[in-house]
Amino acid sequence: MTSEETDRVVEMAWEDRTPFEAIEAQFGLSESDVIKLMREQLKRSSFIMWRKRVHSGVSQKHLLKRTPGINRFKSALQRIITHNNISKR
Repeated sequence: MTSEETDRVVEMAWEDRTPFEAIEAQFGLSESDVIKLMREQLKRSSFIMWRKRVHSGVSQKHLLKRTPGINRFKSALQRIITHNNISKR
């Protein structure tokens, strides 16, 4: 995995509304793989804070725990071919 891909996975993992299933669809990493990657890439305190947030109910990282109104993987503002750039308005 390139450093850009690793950075993108970490960014997606931090986002509350990006489910693990979206990361798996784009990068082929399961939830346990994402957890391992986050453990490697983050400081210990940041990793612990991230894990607490994922399991706190604030985050909607698991599709089964999401509210029914959220049914997409990407933002409506996100370009079709991304690098997660928001198009200029």
